[in-house]
Amino acid sequence: MTSTAQHTQVVQKQFGEQASAYLSSTVHAQGTEFGLLKAELADKPQARVLDLGCGAGHVSFHVAALVKDVVAYDLSQPMLDVVSAAATDRGLGNITTVCGAAERLPFADGEFDYVLSRYSTHHWNDVGLALREVRRVLKPGGVAVFIDVMSPGSALLDTYLQAVEVLRDTSHVRNYSAGEWLRQVSEAGLHTRSTQRQRLRLEFSSWIERMRTPQVMSAAIRQLQQAMGSEVREYFEIEADGTFSTDVLVLWAEK
Repeated sequence: MTSTAQHTQVVQKQFGEQASAYLSSTVHAQGTEFGLLKAELADKPQARVLDLGCGAGHVSFHVAALVKDVVAYDLSQPMLDVVSAAATDRGLGNITTVCGAAERLPFADGEFDYVLSRYSTHHWNDVGLALREVRRVLKPGGVAVFIDVMSPGSALLDTYLQAVEVLRDTSHVRNYSAGEWLRQVSEAGLHTRSTQRQRLRLEFSSWIERMRTPQVMSAAIRQLQQAMGSEVREYFEIEADGTFSTDVLVLWAEK
C-alpha cells in the first residue's frame, strides 16, 4: 500500500467516526471568516462554488443561498452524508456532495468560479499537487480562499504546534507558515490577492473530545504543554486546563 493510500485510510477512519461532532462544533460553525466569504459572494448569484475539504459543510451552508450551486467535496463519505442530511433539513437544495481527495479533483478544467477551503489543508498529503488542481478547476479570473491554522514560522513554536496536532489527530500532515503558503500558491500558478491573520481560541476538553483522542495521547499533550518554556506557553496562551490559542491564516488567491 502506498503512503498516500495509507494516509487516506487514516483520514477516513479519523473523520468517519466523528462526522456528527463536527456539525455541532462551535469552532467549525462560527468564525469571522464566514462574513468575509458572504461579502465576497453577495453579488455573485450565478457563481459555482467548490467547498474543498468541506468537513461537516459549514462553508457550504453559509454561502449556498448566495450562489447558483455548491459542490461539497471531502475524502470522508460519512462527513458527506452528514452534509447531505443537514442541507436537506435547511432547505438548501443547491448543495451536492462528491467524495474524493484534494489532489485528484474529478471536475473539468475551469468548472468553478470559487474554490473555498476551511480547516482542511493541514490534512492534505500533497499540498502542491492539490493547489495545482485548484488552479485547474478554476475559471480564468476565479478566486480561491484558504483558511487554516497557520504555523508561527519560528522553529521552536512550529515544532510544538506540529507535535500537539499529530498527538491529537494522527491524520494531521502539517500546518504551514505564511511564507510557505505564499510560495506554494505562487508555484501552483495562483496569485495571492491578500492575507489576514486571525487568532483562534480552542477549549481543550472539547478539542480533544471532538477527535476522540486516546487518553494516552491527550495526557502527552498536557505533559508537553507543561514542559515547554515560557516562550511557547505565552505565544499559544496556554491555560492551566490546556485551553490555548493558535494562529489562523485567511489567504485569497486568483487564477
